[in-house]
Amino acid sequence: MDLKNIIRNVSDFPKPGIQFKDITTLLLNPPAFQYALNCFIERYKSMGIDAIVAVESRGFIFGSVIAHSLKCPLVLARKKGKLPAEKISESFALEYGWDTIEMHTDSLKESQRVIIIDDLLATGGTVSAVIKLIQQLEAIPIEAGFVVELPVLKGRDVLQPVPVFSLVQFDDI
Repeated sequence: MDLKNIIRNVSDFPKPGIQFKDITTLLLNPPAFQYALNCFIERYKSMGIDAIVAVESRGFIFGSVIAHSLKCPLVLARKKGKLPAEKISESFALEYGWDTIEMHTDSLKESQRVIIIDDLLATGGTVSAVIKLIQQLEAIPIEAGFVVELPVLKGRDVLQPVPVFSLVQFDDI
C-alpha cells in the first residue's frame, strides 16, 4: 500500500515554508491504518521485545496497538509535567529553544529490550532524548520505528547507533 499518497501534505504549517506531514488522513483510512500497524507488528513480533516506548503524542496511537498486539508493556514518554509519579527527564534542543521529555522511573527494568515508536522522524531530538532516558533506566533500545521519516533532516544520523525503521520517507520538508 502506498502510504505516501494517503498522508496529507499541508503547506506552510505550522509556519511558512514548512510542508507538514499530516497522518490524520492515514488514521481516517482503516485499511491504511491497519496496514501501517501490521508493518510494525510483523517487523517486531519475533525480535524478543520486552516493551514498547511510545512518544507523546501521536506515537501513543501506534505504540499502544503495537504493544497490545505483541503482548508487552506500553511505556509512555511524555512532555514535562504530564507524569504523576517519580520520573526522570531529559531536555533537548528545538529549533528555537528547549523542551523536556520524561518517563516514570519504574517503567523499565534493567536489560529490557525496547522499541521506540513515534509518528515522525525529523531532526531526531525528541527520540534522542528518549534513548537517553531508556539508557538511564538500564534498558536496551533495540530500534526506533516511525511512520514518516524526513531523510533530508538527518534524524537517523542523530539516533546512531540505534537502528531506525520508517514506513515512508518524504524528501520535501
